[in-house]
Amino acid sequence: MFRFLLGKLLYLVPTFLGITIIAFSFVRVLPGDPVLLMAGERGITPERHAELSAQLGFDKPVWAQYFDFLGRLMQGDFGNSIVTKKPVLAEFLTLFPATVELGLVAILIATLVGVPVGVLAAIKRGSWFDQISMTGALVGFSMPIFWWGLLLIIFFSGILQWTPVSGRISLLYFFPQVTGFMLIDSLLSGQKGAFLSAAQHLILPAVVLATIPLAVIARQTRSAMLEVMGEDYVRTAKAKGMPTRRVVGVHALRNAMIPVITTIGLQIGVLMAGAILTETIFSWPGIGKWMIDSISRRDYPVVQSGLLLIAALVMVVNLLVDLTYGLINPRIRHK
Repeated sequence: MFRFLLGKLLYLVPTFLGITIIAFSFVRVLPGDPVLLMAGERGITPERHAELSAQLGFDKPVWAQYFDFLGRLMQGDFGNSIVTKKPVLAEFLTLFPATVELGLVAILIATLVGVPVGVLAAIKRGSWFDQISMTGALVGFSMPIFWWGLLLIIFFSGILQWTPVSGRISLLYFFPQVTGFMLIDSLLSGQKGAFLSAAQHLILPAVVLATIPLAVIARQTRSAMLEVMGEDYVRTAKAKGMPTRRVVGVHALRNAMIPVITTIGLQIGVLMAGAILTETIFSWPGIGKWMIDSISRRDYPVVQSGLLLIAALVMVVNLLVDLTYGLINPRIRHK
């Protein structure tokens, strides 16, 4: 197991370096001059522009700027925001709990709905339930997040008025954030109605963000179950007269969950990409909205370090999925 873990960690090193190059290059191809954007409508003299460029290191060759960026990363320095002057890592950690809360609820919805739907679709292969559920999964996978989010806002917030349009909690409630997770902090506050308000604000963006992962998990579960249901040990269990619930739950589902778990882990990257659009639509104060605002302001340190932090998070999650896969199936460790 140690060799398996060491091999995965060594594999992450070139991946991380490649991500630093992509993140650094991405902000350099964005149109606009961050120094001019800092000056705003007041304008700036050529002398002052040159001075600020030198302070920010933009007067150096691109390759020198990259190695400066890489050197600071090795020391744990992700730089300071050009706009707010605050450390990028501090801003990321402040906003990160909001995105994690949204992502966890979304993946929970996707898993709790997607796995049972996939199992039932496999058991009832060819039935009306199978056809409707898989067609719905295909539609959900193909549906643009920004369009789906606006539809739900119009229907549930505009017409039915069941859910709020934006934010994490009503302005009627105020309490110190202990954990950064609004559902937990609202419970800890003891204020009547705070938890319900936080849940109402969370449910709609979480459903929007969960749509694509739910569709993928449902289809993967159905595919894995169909493959496992044709194995000899499942047919033997059926021939012995075991109840269908035991055959499906103990023999089939447990083995079918190996690729499903991998799929769930891979959906973390999809969630992070979807969070950018979802947080923008619902004005959710997380790292997705933070990144969009930083791109529009050409805040180079925030964009490149934010991309790097998000990519590192996805890499860590995928590593944990690989380790879980290795624990479930020991044969994987020797490949």
